[in-house]
Amino acid sequence: MITDDIKSLLPHREPFLFVDELVSCDENGSVSTRTFTESDFFFKGHFPDYPVVPGVILVETMAQAGGAALSWQKKFAENSLFFLGSVDKVKFRNQVRPGDTVRMEVTNLRVSKNMVKQAGKAFVGNTLCAEAEWMCLVAKAEKKL
Repeated sequence: MITDDIKSLLPHREPFLFVDELVSCDENGSVSTRTFTESDFFFKGHFPDYPVVPGVILVETMAQAGGAALSWQKKFAENSLFFLGSVDKVKFRNQVRPGDTVRMEVTNLRVSKNMVKQAGKAFVGNTLCAEAEWMCLVAKAEKKL
């Protein structure tokens, strides 16, 4: 494991921080994990009798994992923000439920000073649960209102 201090790498905070630890990273990509628990806010409504992680949360989790790795590598100015610009080739292949630890394997397709294009796969054990490609625009954080 590289770090579990994800708050130093991402601006996200609970309840919308979906990365627990950065396991490995290099120029080509990264591996991160997130364990979803019964206390995650979305399980109250998705679905109360059969809780499942929403697909859009899985995509967000992969994107956060990719951003955390780039922040660890200091690819961008401090306090940079990553805004999703597009999401493509999304496939949901298996459910993720409370108690599941998801391993995100992210590949850097293109990294420039203003844009990031990545692809990711989310696994529980050896089971592929979701995959997607996304593009993020990179911007400097402005002062709070």
